Amino acid sequence: MRKIYIIGAIAFMFAACKPSVKISAPVSAGTATFKNYLAIGNSLTSGYANNSLTVSGQYNSYPQRLFEQFSTITDGRGAQGPFVQPLLHSDNGYPSSKLILAVGTDTCTGISSLGPTNVPGFSQDPSDVTYTGLPVNHGQINNIGVPGIRVADYTVAGYSTFNPYAARFYNNTAGTPMDELLYMVGNLGPTFFTMWLGANDVLGYASNGGQGNGNGTAAPIFGNLYNTTDITPTAVFEALYDSILKVATKTGASGALINIPDVTTVPFFTEIPANGLYLARQTQADSLNAFWHTSFPNIGFHIGYNYFIIQANDGSVRQAAPGELILLSTPQMNFTCLGWGSYVAIPKQYVLTTDELQFIRTATAAFNGYIKQEATAYHLAYVDMNAYLGTVATGFAYNGINYNAQFVTGGAFSLDGVHLTPRGYALVANEIIKTINSYYHSTIPYTNVNTFDGIVFP
Repeated sequence: MRKIYIIGAIAFMFAACKPSVKISAPVSAGTATFKNYLAIGNSLTSGYANNSLTVSGQYNSYPQRLFEQFSTITDGRGAQGPFVQPLLHSDNGYPSSKLILAVGTDTCTGISSLGPTNVPGFSQDPSDVTYTGLPVNHGQINNIGVPGIRVADYTVAGYSTFNPYAARFYNNTAGTPMDELLYMVGNLGPTFFTMWLGANDVLGYASNGGQGNGNGTAAPIFGNLYNTTDITPTAVFEALYDSILKVATKTGASGALINIPDVTTVPFFTEIPANGLYLARQTQADSLNAFWHTSFPNIGFHIGYNYFIIQANDGSVRQAAPGELILLSTPQMNFTCLGWGSYVAIPKQYVLTTDELQFIRTATAAFNGYIKQEATAYHLAYVDMNAYLGTVATGFAYNGINYNAQFVTGGAFSLDGVHLTPRGYALVANEIIKTINSYYHSTIPYTNVNTFDGIVFP
């Protein structure tokens, strides 16, 4: 199997470059007013990275970058601080350890390599459990991104009892996320907002290997709460998304709606290739053919790269098909220690099969179509982040630095393979600014992406 761990640092990640994206016109708000900025969203909005929330991640969130650029407008319509986030105190991770790069040893092969691991000796900082806020702001919070939240969750009473990230700063722990949004909008009186919701309405199903209801017919498990491994039914998504938007625009705020990326293109789903079983000798292929051929005559192996043996959603065993995906959450040592993918089928919760991928892509397209429709109906900017992050998957250069969706070395995605690095969040901020400038005829300057960190090597 191709190793996913990285042996050395990549020199280009440390290059210094001059910004290549410039706006020559004087800074202007155009037809929008950015004075009070509110960011609504999930983990991508909160600054979540490396499988956890940290204070440095919050300071490197795309809303933080946007606020900084909105603040450069000096005609009275620029963003005015403070820009309040429900900040943690610790940088080790909340509520569990963040991932860092460190050397680890495969217990079966004895080979050491550099890869993601938890912070050694991690313990939760007790002061991070509850956000106390700043008294001078009277409860004002500008970034209300909640890791894990779905559109489907917005009418769940007592939602914060299910989600510790929400429990940290929600004003009414017995209320719904919609109640909380109404409180925050009333408290801040936003003149401009961004809303990036919906990815988790698909991601929970995808990241659990399609082990839920993906065909749009899921029912709540109780009350208004849907199973986190289900894809939110389209009708539910549309009704709640519109209700959220009604609250967000209650003050007459302008804003930008950000659509949902195709989650199956991020490193968590693409790093381990379905044909990642490499056989160097004919004897290896012969041994596997003899093992499988009697019961599974369609399974075959040869020298070179072969498709892994997987368990499909119906429990059947076969070789993976082209385009199917193996999740990064698959325990790596099980490939070498237990023969996963060769002598033992990779369990179905670590595999996305063709039919499961179709469910994910169909839902994503439906949700994005509705978000675009809502942007038109409410006269808001529509940010096609799905298309933009698709360019990351194919790779591009920004200010002389190459970015792609390669795990660890690609520059844009953090060590969890789903969320972004500080550089990745800065790229997202610039794409949002680009759309805002086009829609509202503003001339907000871009942030200098390459001044922020990518993956930090030891």
